[in-house]
Amino acid sequence: MDSLGLRISFVLPKVVSGQYASHVRLLTPGTRKRNMSSYSMQELKNFMFHSIASTLQPYTLPEDYQLTEEHSEFVRQHFGQGQPFSDEACNGVHYGQDMYSEVHRYAAVAVSLAFDESFDLIHAHDWMTYPAGMATAAATGKPLVVHVHSTEFDRSGEHVNQMIYDIERAGMERADKIIAVSHYTRNIISSRYGIAGDKVEVVYNGVESNGTWSLMTTGIDSDEKIVLFLGRITMQKGPEYFLKAAKKVLEVMDNVKFVMAGSGDMMNRIINMAAELGIGNKVMFTGFLRGDDVRQIYEMADLYVMPSVSEPFGIVPLEAMNHDVPVIISKQSGVSEVLTHALKVDFWDVDEIANKIVAVLKYPPLQLTLRNHGNFEVRELRWIDSARKCASIYEDVLMAVC
Repeated sequence: MDSLGLRISFVLPKVVSGQYASHVRLLTPGTRKRNMSSYSMQELKNFMFHSIASTLQPYTLPEDYQLTEEHSEFVRQHFGQGQPFSDEACNGVHYGQDMYSEVHRYAAVAVSLAFDESFDLIHAHDWMTYPAGMATAAATGKPLVVHVHSTEFDRSGEHVNQMIYDIERAGMERADKIIAVSHYTRNIISSRYGIAGDKVEVVYNGVESNGTWSLMTTGIDSDEKIVLFLGRITMQKGPEYFLKAAKKVLEVMDNVKFVMAGSGDMMNRIINMAAELGIGNKVMFTGFLRGDDVRQIYEMADLYVMPSVSEPFGIVPLEAMNHDVPVIISKQSGVSEVLTHALKVDFWDVDEIANKIVAVLKYPPLQLTLRNHGNFEVRELRWIDSARKCASIYEDVLMAVC
């Protein structure tokens, strides 16, 4: 971050064994590790990575959280059986037996780590790290910025988990400034959490430029059109609306395959739904994809559809457009605020979704226009611009507390 004049320390959970590792690996030459069992440190120029031993992983639901046997043994060895890391910081919650106690234990380790660091400001992302951000701010007197990538209303609709909501609201109220990924999310923060609008700044996400690579064998007939759903197969992403629209498309077009790339808690239900709709032979489920497989699926696709029920931003449409794939996106998304050359629909309007899918697949001039103008448009949404705006918010917060 030389160009921005920032030095950043990332504090991230890392499971004990690679067997349970998430999608992020922290690798660097010249690694330095502290002689502490609770966390380790890795350093690059202008970046510091602190890995806290923890079972916390993104998108894990509280009811699905489990403390593995391996992690339990790690706890017994390094913290003692049933012994809280810090009664004061953890509020008496024992180590990691459920997701909420693990969130608070993680916060306690983060506070301990903070006393060994020199920093000016704390930036916490989403609810799992809000307690860590609040505790560290209280212990050090440093200002707190919280970044809202999604809310409990996005993930759960009206059936929110009250404890998660309470943590989110506490973090937003305690923060000196809130960053939202869209005005859509900013409005939820204001209407659902009672936060004043002038406390919330919007910083849109960006996308990296695509590289060059060759198409691999796919096994799909060359004359078939490919409509892509890529993302977590969860309520928030609206996979059932994708299938309902697919059913309607296949009633008027036969040479179409619908590819659902991703995994999630609704996977089995959606597979069964495809069979019940009688379109199972026209829907492919790839599971979770990464790296070259993602680039390959974009290369195959004639169209990407994001029928999200509630999408704070939505980076995947940017990635699709960056790979010359036309997109249909939900109006209930933050990314719809910044894209002009995308077709927009209400997530629930499967007739209109189907109509727009057919229009793109049947009329090459429309598809070509969306491809060409969309790719040009998305080049204006760069991560460096998002980083610059965050840096500007940091400066404003620091000036306000001086």
